[in-house]
Amino acid sequence: MRGESEKPAPAPSGPVWEALQTFVRRFNRGEFWESHEVLEIPWRVGHSDFLQGMILFASAFVHVQRGNVHGIEAQLAKATDRLRPYAPAYLGVDVAAVLRAADEARQSVTRGDPPVPPALDLARSRVRGDEPELSTAG
Repeated sequence: MRGESEKPAPAPSGPVWEALQTFVRRFNRGEFWESHEVLEIPWRVGHSDFLQGMILFASAFVHVQRGNVHGIEAQLAKATDRLRPYAPAYLGVDVAAVLRAADEARQSVTRGDPPVPPALDLARSRVRGDEPELSTAG
């Protein structure tokens, strides 16, 4: 809970925030390859483990579309490793929900069922304002 003397974090802006907004829209439309591509340039500029984790998470669902069970499992494991340190939330993403979705997807694969992609959301209220990615040009 914020104290009365604390100011709210400024509204996020910049290329990484814009890329995340586009990533979420495309991911939620089932455009997993395209969503993953949106984060490639910001990731290459800033080498963010968080952005790489989101890229890997989207990539897992590219493998779902292709029916590649090994690819699904491998990408989910790598995404989980990258994203775990950012839970519960980072850069507006509910990372805890993404990690739960990754776990549910792994369980689906184990049962022989195709994983169902979650609906992602991006909330300004989950942005601290001091994330290094927000000050990275890209």
